[in-house]
Amino acid sequence: MAKQPGYQSRSTNSGTSELRNRLLFVLGALIVYRIGSFIPLPGIDAAVLAQLVEQQKGTIIDMLNMFSGGALSRASILALGIMPYISASIVIQLLATVSPALAELKKEGAAGQRKITKYTRYATVVFATIQAIAISTGLPNMLPQLVPNIGFTFTSLQ
Repeated sequence: MAKQPGYQSRSTNSGTSELRNRLLFVLGALIVYRIGSFIPLPGIDAAVLAQLVEQQKGTIIDMLNMFSGGALSRASILALGIMPYISASIVIQLLATVSPALAELKKEGAAGQRKITKYTRYATVVFATIQAIAISTGLPNMLPQLVPNIGFTFTSLQ
């Protein structure tokens, strides 16, 4: 079959463009995360935090630091990393086995998966809020010298 003049394979051209756009998005997201992981929280004494992280090797704090790419040890604004999303995803998947409504959504196909994904994102915001509050109230309790001037600014900015 002869090709018509000016005819281009639409699937090849649009597939390459879509892949390029997705790769650029992922690269941009990684750059933003890396930059954000080096912006420290206001009010944290970095030297005291480094000492605390060194003392906590092999504990849950060390594991959280590993999952955040070292952002927790730098007291970064992005210290939570992907942990809230992972936690929310696990909880939603477990609830889908227990809850008949979520089980039905799972069986609905693509439309149901979109709703489950939406619920996962909402749960991510809830988990991130809970984890941020726990960190902002727990850090000063673990080591009072870590946050010398605790107040509204420290707890509200995190």
